[in-house]
Amino acid sequence: MTNEHYFSATPTGPLIPREISAHLAGSDRSLVTAGGVFSPDRVDAGTQVLLGNTPAPPPGGNLLDLGCGWGPVALTLAILSPRATVWAVDVNERALQLVRTNAERLGLSNVNAVLADDVPDDISFMTIWSNPPIRVGKTELHSIMTTWLPRLEPGSDAWLVVQRNLGSDSLQRWLQAEFGEALQVTRAATNKGYRVLRARSSA
Repeated sequence: MTNEHYFSATPTGPLIPREISAHLAGSDRSLVTAGGVFSPDRVDAGTQVLLGNTPAPPPGGNLLDLGCGWGPVALTLAILSPRATVWAVDVNERALQLVRTNAERLGLSNVNAVLADDVPDDISFMTIWSNPPIRVGKTELHSIMTTWLPRLEPGSDAWLVVQRNLGSDSLQRWLQAEFGEALQVTRAATNKGYRVLRARSSA
């Protein structure tokens, strides 16, 4: 299965686990991935840029990894904020299974890897970290943003990493136009052809 279809709900190929080493939260971790998910062989460049250019997450509350894949962002959040509840959301059932496996391997009990519909409606988030699935197309991407960004706690931040040549600047303009005064959207970092966007919810 190619990366273009990592956002399929149920990958068609067999689940063949593979062990990789990934540097997360300051240490090398032994983790499990598989084909049919985004970037199964390594922590992709965009996620590396996100993790390297985002301040420490809040120590508690509900934290969201939107489009979690096999879990590098969610696992990092859970390691750095052990008293927080981390919600790892994806459409890909295999990815969610891998997040659960990796959380167990690392002894993390504060990760909930679930489909979007399984996140209770009354939960709001102290932060959102996301390497969003740009290749789903603008309509679906915008739907994802309008669904989740309003669930930020007042005064809290979402951090989004987007490849510059895949529309990071146009996404920044759209977010600011769509949300107006409800969100302040700024460019927090540029590295390796990626931009990290910061969207702060109005207090």
